[in-house]
Amino acid sequence: MMRHHRAFGAVALALAVTAARAEAPFAFADTPGKLPKDVIPLLYDAHLVPDIAADTFKGEQRVEIEVLRPTKRIVLNAANLQIEGATLTGRGLPERILAPILDEKQETLAFELDAPLAPGRYLLGLRFSGQINREGRGLFQVGYKAGGLEKKLIATTMEPSDARRMLPTWDEPAFRARFKLTVDVPASFKAYSNTPVEKQEKLGNGLQRIAFAPTPKMPSYLVVLVAGEMERVAARQDGVEIGVVTTAGKLGSTAFPLQATQDLLRYYNNYFGVPYPLAKLDQIAIPGGFNGAMENWGGIVYNEATLLYDPKKSTEDTKKLTFGVNAHEVAHQWFGNLVTMAWWDNLWLNEGFASWMAAKATEHFHPEWRPYLDGIAEREGVLNLDARKTTHPIQTRIDNEEQAASAFDSITYVKGQGFLRMLEAYVGEDQFRKGIRAYMARHAYSNTTSADLWTAIEKASGKPVSKLAADWTAQPGYPLVSVSQACVDGKRQVTLSQEQFRLDEPAPEGRLWSVPLQVGTVNGKAWYTLLANRSTTFTQGGCEGTLVVDPYSVGFFRIQYDRASFDALANNAARLPDPTRLKLLLDTWSLVSAGRMPLDNYTRLAAQYRDEPRLAVWESILSNLGSLDRLARGAPEQALIRGFIRSLVQPKFDKLGWEPKPGESSEDRQLRALLATTLARAGDERAIREARQRFARFQADPASISPDMLDFVVVTVGRYADPATYAALARLAATAGTDEERNRFGRALTLVQDPALAANALNMAVSPQVPANLSTLIVAGVGREHPDQAWEFALAHRDALLKSADAVGRNRALASVVAGSSDPRHADMMEQYIGQNFGPDALVEARRVGNGIRVRAAQKARLLPQVGVALQAAQ
Repeated sequence: MMRHHRAFGAVALALAVTAARAEAPFAFADTPGKLPKDVIPLLYDAHLVPDIAADTFKGEQRVEIEVLRPTKRIVLNAANLQIEGATLTGRGLPERILAPILDEKQETLAFELDAPLAPGRYLLGLRFSGQINREGRGLFQVGYKAGGLEKKLIATTMEPSDARRMLPTWDEPAFRARFKLTVDVPASFKAYSNTPVEKQEKLGNGLQRIAFAPTPKMPSYLVVLVAGEMERVAARQDGVEIGVVTTAGKLGSTAFPLQATQDLLRYYNNYFGVPYPLAKLDQIAIPGGFNGAMENWGGIVYNEATLLYDPKKSTEDTKKLTFGVNAHEVAHQWFGNLVTMAWWDNLWLNEGFASWMAAKATEHFHPEWRPYLDGIAEREGVLNLDARKTTHPIQTRIDNEEQAASAFDSITYVKGQGFLRMLEAYVGEDQFRKGIRAYMARHAYSNTTSADLWTAIEKASGKPVSKLAADWTAQPGYPLVSVSQACVDGKRQVTLSQEQFRLDEPAPEGRLWSVPLQVGTVNGKAWYTLLANRSTTFTQGGCEGTLVVDPYSVGFFRIQYDRASFDALANNAARLPDPTRLKLLLDTWSLVSAGRMPLDNYTRLAAQYRDEPRLAVWESILSNLGSLDRLARGAPEQALIRGFIRSLVQPKFDKLGWEPKPGESSEDRQLRALLATTLARAGDERAIREARQRFARFQADPASISPDMLDFVVVTVGRYADPATYAALARLAATAGTDEERNRFGRALTLVQDPALAANALNMAVSPQVPANLSTLIVAGVGREHPDQAWEFALAHRDALLKSADAVGRNRALASVVAGSSDPRHADMMEQYIGQNFGPDALVEARRVGNGIRVRAAQKARLLPQVGVALQAAQ
């Protein structure tokens, strides 16, 4: 599963943490979970009959089960299902009628037997009914418009534990089984699942019955069903039929994702050494229902904004997003689907690896996007989360479904990805790949723990992977590596030391990591050393050249140089290689934020980047200065900060100009839009006027504005909207033909500065016309500009908002409303309310958000008094 980072945000789950420890290889009997392991499913043969108009469904299934040990009790999962009949047959026994025992809190379905069942195979028959949900849980419905008509489709999203809302299942990842699905749908519908259609027949009353071929053995969370008035374009790659599926009228946006999927399948087949094992791979775009994408085996489902790309209307940023999400989900067909984590505490084995593999594939096919620079910048948000007491290890204990849903966070995804990149660089690409191939071949169609992976990579590389990995996956946080040097008898003597880096308060645990460090000189040679103790000193040849540690920025740690070493890098910042230049900026800002450096160190460094060519570097600088600007909201220092931002940005923007130049790079096109948006955000009247003039032209002729500049226009006029402009944006959002367009205009509405218009934006969140997946995002978006107003609205509409949230979003829905604040008052009121009204797992997220607010409050108190001196020094 992947969530669009701008919608999902960076979140962390703070659970009990443990010291680094070795994990045991996968063993089914020892895998955590609620369900007993004396009965396992082998094949689900299920038939569903949805009532599209009533949002209900009926179903029946025969489950071939195997009893491993004598038992008088069969236990599986069911949630929000009515069990209307159950039978058991097998081993020559007469059919038994079973009485269902449903436990709503535990989400289990049990059957008590009069006598123990002997080991062997049986057939469990079930009849049931359930709800087609509005929110993205289990089987859900999506309303949309096509050709001016109201339409509806049905789709599924099961991860982590919502398959039980559509089928009674052993709904834990270690219970792999085959699924054979049959569905009755309207004759005008097409239906898609994990496998190709095996049989299709007409029924009476305008219905048809579609039967799909059996799946391979897989966990229940990968089951998929999508049915509606859909269109499909297809191609073949390496013997596999690849399809891109959309609602009507959008096939013009499928060429890029179709070609991307062909390229990715070929690339992954080669990398993993195990060919994609299914007959087809459908990429299914639905207009709403949930955010991001879900990697169902053979039938990946996307919010259409994360898959489709219209070359006439979409931005380059959209193109990058759709390729990246596509690459992530297709990687899951191996990491996650072919080989699955045993339990949710190893979720990162799915998500961290898919993120790492997606970056690798993007670098291969689109180096012009510089995805590794983007990755360094994206990693920054997670480094900031992981430097607080409310963080958690990559691999953390999961006791229940609610905690499993909360584990889909940026520690799991982005820190997991960052650690893997660091590990790959340390052991070597070829050895790492050799280990991955051995892991895939050995564990195909089965489950694993991280220990199985480390064993494979350690054997392939001959390096101490298991110990190193335990430090990084079982411990929260990361180290600050301090660097000092001296020239002694013509040789450079380097001292490296480590301590846990924190932004909030000192860490009392005294943790240490095995830190793989590349040490060398700028544009010179570098070699690895493993810092496993508190400190080490070594001699590095001669004293020539500028010392640099982690020159390619592959490490998940901070670097703090001594004064002379820092100055040597900072004085040549504009000439440093891209990753070195970016890392120096990022670490400097973080050290300033933590109070380890004065603010002027950063402002003087940033001032050297006025002619910076790289988009990712500009995004980093402007993100950090934007954070400083938000800390100064309402304070006299804000005018100084905005003046500095304008003076920094204007020279580069003037070189780029307002209009694109023939033959310019896509990076320059994106940079133009970023800088224009920044100028407007910083109050530049010319940029605001330009946005308003272009918006007027856009309303008369949408083709008059290039896609890459449209976001600048819309965001700016949204922020400074008057009632007429707000109404125009609202009409555009309501009549948008695609999710990409609706999200663009809708996001602009949440940025509006006028509190009266912000109230209108909040009301959108509970409108029946707004898809459920956007409701909590709208309130959180308004909360960034109007936290008190948004909080009051969220409490008044709490039940409606929570009903709209999916499993992953429920615990974050309310806390996210004030997540951008730097006022401790917001932290106090939010934590108190959630503590009084929700369970302990929701309070974990509340405390994480509250901690972030208090960290920013402390930074505000520390940094604002330095602003005047720091900005003067940077002139």
